[in-house]
Amino acid sequence: MPASPMPLRHAAVRHVLAVLLAASSALALAQNPAPKADPAFQPSVGQPGKDVVWVPSPQLVVDRMLDLAKLTPRDFLMDLGSGDGRTVITAARRGARALGIEYNPNMVELSRRSARQAGVEERAEFRQADIYATDFSQATVITMFLLPDINVKLRPKILRLKPGTRIVSNTFTMGDWQADESAELVGQPGCDSSWCTALFWIVPAQVSGTYRIPQGELTLAQEYQMLTGTLRTDTGKTMNIKGRVRGEEVSFTAEGREYRGKVAGTTLQMR
Repeated sequence: MPASPMPLRHAAVRHVLAVLLAASSALALAQNPAPKADPAFQPSVGQPGKDVVWVPSPQLVVDRMLDLAKLTPRDFLMDLGSGDGRTVITAARRGARALGIEYNPNMVELSRRSARQAGVEERAEFRQADIYATDFSQATVITMFLLPDINVKLRPKILRLKPGTRIVSNTFTMGDWQADESAELVGQPGCDSSWCTALFWIVPAQVSGTYRIPQGELTLAQEYQMLTGTLRTDTGKTMNIKGRVRGEEVSFTAEGREYRGKVAGTTLQMR
């Protein structure tokens, strides 16, 4: 179930922390280009990165993020900015194939060592790469703990993914693309930090247009997963509709009646 709205005090604290993280990351990147891998490297909270400083997601949040995504062994998960590898390793422990994209080569090597120690190196891969230059198209699940402006920058690329691809973020939003589900974990055991909100989206099919369905002529306008439009029956009656698209599944209501269907190419198959 969606969590209740975030208290204003928490929202203000998170906004300030996000600004500080972005500023310190930008300064650190200018002063410290990506180093070569150091076998003796140990990470520290707040260390500089290419786009963000490193703050690990609490394990409780990682677990809830994968729960929201309903991760299964059939999935291929990609973690953008994989840090110490905990999300990828957790996904691999659940039987999924998982790939972490991380710019810092030290973190990549650390993650590979951790995957070997956990016995999941066959399912957990780590790649030193820039998330902006990475192809996400094969992923069925994408996880991330980035800043809001980075999420928004990645958003057009994410929205072009296959409908039904699941996206989960720790704490930070996708701008005006509202989450389909969320879970607030602050105060639960193992989650006493500010970084304890799991946000979940499903990439929607693009369904704007006019369709001929058994009930009449349906015209849809779309903003992310939300739908508005009209249903004009064969008798000439026009009804306003509101609905949503979840992957390829379409649902809407007209005058209190609910309709469901599935988009298939240029057609909408009603149920």
